[in-house]
Amino acid sequence: MIVRRERPADSDAVREVHEAAFGRPVEARLTDELREDAGFLPHLSLVAVAGGAVVGHAIATRGRLEPLGVPVLGLGPLGVVPAMQRRGVGTALVHALAAVAEACDERLIALLGAPGYYGRLGFVPAAELGVTAPDPRWAEHFQARRLGGAPVAGTFRYAAPFDAVS
Repeated sequence: MIVRRERPADSDAVREVHEAAFGRPVEARLTDELREDAGFLPHLSLVAVAGGAVVGHAIATRGRLEPLGVPVLGLGPLGVVPAMQRRGVGTALVHALAAVAEACDERLIALLGAPGYYGRLGFVPAAELGVTAPDPRWAEHFQARRLGGAPVAGTFRYAAPFDAVS
């Protein structure tokens, strides 16, 4: 398996990955919308390829911390085809994405996800880093990973396409 930057020709395969991973089209549509948003950062949209096929995808887009609008990253969606789950594909994608982000001097990545899984990848409850979830009901599952630079704090806001996700 290799992890590389997503290419335009990968978009159909990425859509299929998310539909298979989540069993619904929501995350696939969100990914398409994120690619069209001002918060899209092409270098932070990565695919995992095994046997010549795209088997996983992770994307981080520009988020911000309010009230000052401090630029940070929001990770998601992260999807892996069911046949490749629990084989390290998601872990490799998250580590690669964090490494690219850190090399680009990003300060923080936040996400909504399972604490047990993301805790192994260096994420902690966002509140421990002074970052408040956009929705207070998410607090238990809203996590962040500090990458470098000065500490940041505030209420997290995802890229605009996340606002329409139900």
